[in-house]
Amino acid sequence: MNIYVGNLSYNVTEDELQQLFAEYGSVVNVSIIKDKYTGQSKGFGFVEMEKQAEAEEAIKCLNGNSVNGRNIQVNQARPRNERSKPRSRSW
Repeated sequence: MNIYVGNLSYNVTEDELQQLFAEYGSVVNVSIIKDKYTGQSKGFGFVEMEKQAEAEEAIKCLNGNSVNGRNIQVNQARPRNERSKPRSRSW
């Protein structure tokens, strides 16, 4: 199951997230989304866990917890919506 983790401190590392979620089960992958030009964290990321039950427990226990001084938002990741065409303006 893929989990969205938001409101991250900009200095949280992927290793720290991996350790945090590993307390609830097997972590398959961790990625913090970064600005492609500066490499600076955008303040959110994704954690993929092997078992759904473990992921649900992690979401329940970690959502709203303080990590590096910020209350993180943790929930099931939703698929990215297809980007729609820009609306034409009628001037």
